[in-house]
Amino acid sequence: MKEKNILLRRYVGMILGVLIISVGIALFKESHLGNDPISALNMRLAEIFGISLGLQNLYANIIFLIIQIFFGRKYIGAGTFANGILVGYAVSFIYGILVKNFGYAEQYGIIVQIAWALIAVVVTSLGVSLYQTADLGVAPYDYLSLGLRDKTKKHYYGCRMFTDGIAALATYLLGGLVGLGTLLSALCLGPVIHFFDVHISEKVIGYTPQSEKEEEQRDSSK
Repeated sequence: MKEKNILLRRYVGMILGVLIISVGIALFKESHLGNDPISALNMRLAEIFGISLGLQNLYANIIFLIIQIFFGRKYIGAGTFANGILVGYAVSFIYGILVKNFGYAEQYGIIVQIAWALIAVVVTSLGVSLYQTADLGVAPYDYLSLGLRDKTKKHYYGCRMFTDGIAALATYLLGGLVGLGTLLSALCLGPVIHFFDVHISEKVIGYTPQSEKEEEQRDSSK
């Protein structure tokens, strides 16, 4: 009975995490200071190819999924497909609500834009933490930092900063918007996600992924 309860909490955490991530990305977009790195890259690619963000997000996830199948099959699950299919469309829907009710953040000045971006970092980090802690599969892009951690035995937050940095650089080289929000995301998402893992998500869900336990064991043995 206890195991069934934990499994239910994991599924709820995964679904809630995906929805919270969508809110965070929409907040990044609303700030007009640049989005989180992978969203910024997908938005730029969507502009280049003349397709919707949802469709571009789906194409990008297919490419990353191929990598995940070969090197990180254990990270493929319900969360992989929930994130890959729903996030792009949910972001478009939530962003429309934000614009309809608040207009564009830039009309209120740079202080409000920075506030939106900071809130977006926190919200997105919480969402990623919840659905990764649920351990029911992660999006192919999120696997890159987890897989890098597993291969190098380095801290997750450092690996996340590396993959986000690469995505931000690619966005810049393609002529996309790399603003303060993008830089904040690249530098802060990894550490803030790790903070939520330890202090919020693992306690709320009542579950710690095996990979997280292994990282904690490596730290304690040093």
